[in-house]
Amino acid sequence: MKTSEIKFTVSLDENNLPVKIDWNATDTDEQSTSKSVMIALWDAKENNTLRIDLWTKDMMVDEMKVFYHQCLLSMADSFDRATGETEAAKDMRAFAMQFGEKLNLIKKK
Repeated sequence: MKTSEIKFTVSLDENNLPVKIDWNATDTDEQSTSKSVMIALWDAKENNTLRIDLWTKDMMVDEMKVFYHQCLLSMADSFDRATGETEAAKDMRAFAMQFGEKLNLIKKK
């Protein structure tokens, strides 16, 4: 069985706030730097979602708005692929579009 590893290295300032998030995967030789990361894990034992949300001090509010909007759209796509619940995924995308409009990320229809 093949395995793959994704590694995150978070550099912190004196107040333990993230200043840099580096990551790499064993399937690639590249190392990347990011300003934000969201990780959701399903804890089957507790029947609960565990989350890690980190962002660096230099992540601008406008960038965070775009990041959340794109995450919402990605979650809808992933939900559709994982469950086949196309109508529910369509509702999620509609919400993401309303969210984007409200934050002036996309033009209102």
